[in-house]
Amino acid sequence: MNLATSHSLVFTCGILDTGNGKTAHGLIRGSDRFVVKAIVDKKFAGHDAGEILDGIKRNIPIVGTVDEALTMFPDIKNAIVGIAPIGGKLPPELISDLAICAEKGMNIISGLHEYVSDQPGIVQAAAKSGATITDIRKPKHKSELHFWTGKIYEVTCPILAVIGMDCAIGKRSTTRFLLDECKKAGIKAEMIFTGQTGWMQSGRYGFIFDSTYNDFVSGELEHAIYTCWKNEKPDILFVEGQSGLRNPSGPCGSELLISGNSKNVILLVAPKRKYYDDDPAWGKLPGVASEIELIKMYGSKVIGIALNTKGCNLEEAKMYQKQMSEELGLPVSIPLEEGLKEVMAAISILLNG
Repeated sequence: MNLATSHSLVFTCGILDTGNGKTAHGLIRGSDRFVVKAIVDKKFAGHDAGEILDGIKRNIPIVGTVDEALTMFPDIKNAIVGIAPIGGKLPPELISDLAICAEKGMNIISGLHEYVSDQPGIVQAAAKSGATITDIRKPKHKSELHFWTGKIYEVTCPILAVIGMDCAIGKRSTTRFLLDECKKAGIKAEMIFTGQTGWMQSGRYGFIFDSTYNDFVSGELEHAIYTCWKNEKPDILFVEGQSGLRNPSGPCGSELLISGNSKNVILLVAPKRKYYDDDPAWGKLPGVASEIELIKMYGSKVIGIALNTKGCNLEEAKMYQKQMSEELGLPVSIPLEEGLKEVMAAISILLNG
């Protein structure tokens, strides 16, 4: 399968405009692996996917059914699950749609915790049509996994972790934006993916963090970073973060700083978010200064802030940007509104001394 021309449709199950549609969000913004031709979502049918996502038209139509998508684009070869709901369950209506896709010979790709390959109807349909099923979160066999060895200390280029104060805050998107900015600036940069969408967007170097046996997380991280550095000889390596250092549902990030030897950090902050996952029962988010201090205790340094400006108009976004920069003494960018020029200036200093 030629990944560069692998035409696909993406299911979003009525949640394209929410944080739980973040897999689709990444694919709509761009992928080196799949070409997204259509979104299937009855709630938003008739709209352009980019306009629903962030107001930017991307000529990706949203349709109500699989048949509508195939009528418009008969060369679609893949059906991708574009949602990431809490718990990772397959919605019942999506199971039916995926069975239809499998019957039509479309390959199924899913990053949910509940495996498509455990659904008998879809498996039988795929077997008849010759379609494949790829459950990205299926763990590797233990024989394929790596223990941490210390080779990480041989890596000579800067390793920068893109860490967020919470889930669904823009870590992967910001990492992709950083890659794009580096390319424009003539900087050779590579990304280590750690989640399902990162695999779907590029997938050259990385692993699925939350489906890896705990004893091997540090080793898989080190192996991905070391292999990428050895093969590609980049000027800088960006490591996609997951969850947040203190998110109670799945604290994550210390591995990137310690096992991955990421001495520099871009921190994602959502100024209007007050609670973890916007749920008061999960507890209040700590102050940004305290998160920076915690990262410092791990032996790493925050060199820039990127703001998730959900719920902000442009005036508010700029206000938070100015306020945070003055309070923290750090460059602060608002990626969706104005790009990453402030953060890129910090990266330029890091690379050039």
